[in-house]
Amino acid sequence: MDNGFFKNIEKKTGVNMKDIFDLANSLQNANFKDEKTVRNVIQRVSQIANKPVSKEMEDQIVKSIVNDGKQLDFNTIAQMMNKK
Repeated sequence: MDNGFFKNIEKKTGVNMKDIFDLANSLQNANFKDEKTVRNVIQRVSQIANKPVSKEMEDQIVKSIVNDGKQLDFNTIAQMMNKK
């Protein structure tokens, strides 16, 4: 892909694309039935997005993914984080 494209995304979002690619690579073989793994992913996404996640919200996301079998993707996490 075009490097300018990623620079534009970084400028608009404030999110470093290298961090996103590193996170995406780490997710490829992750076990999302493991609570510790899911919590780690949530914390990393929160840190990358510079959007704090309360313990209560983290617990809800973990339950949703580990117990209820929801797919873990950025959309799912973003939707849960934006719920009032």
